[in-house]
Amino acid sequence: HVQLVESGGGSVQAGGSLRLSCAASGYTYSSYCMGWFRQAPGKERGGVAIIDMYSKITYADSVKGRFIISRDDATNTLILQLDSLKTEDTARYYCTPGVYWGQGTQVTVS
Repeated sequence: HVQLVESGGGSVQAGGSLRLSCAASGYTYSSYCMGWFRQAPGKERGGVAIIDMYSKITYADSVKGRFIISRDDATNTLILQLDSLKTEDTARYYCTPGVYWGQGTQVTVS
C-alpha cells in the first residue's frame, strides 16, 4: 500500500533553516510529480513547491529564493530545504503525488 512519511520538521527561530524529507513507497514514485504542501491553523492547505518527473520545478511566490525542492528517484525520496524561515512559514508540511497524503511534519518558526 502507498506510504508517505514526512520528517525533519521542528521549531526554529526566524532566519533559521530546516530540511524536510519524504519517504515514499507503494507506488511507482518516478512516474509521478511530487509536491510539498502546507497548512497553517485556520487556513486552507496550499502548494509550496512541485517537481515533475523531469525535475521541472514550480514554487509558490512566497517561498521563491528561500526553499529548494529536490527528488531522488533511486531512493524514492523527496526533499524540501527551507532557508531564511519566517514566522509565516509556520505550518504542517505534507508531501504528495497528488492522490495520496502523508501525516505531515510540523514546522514552527518563532
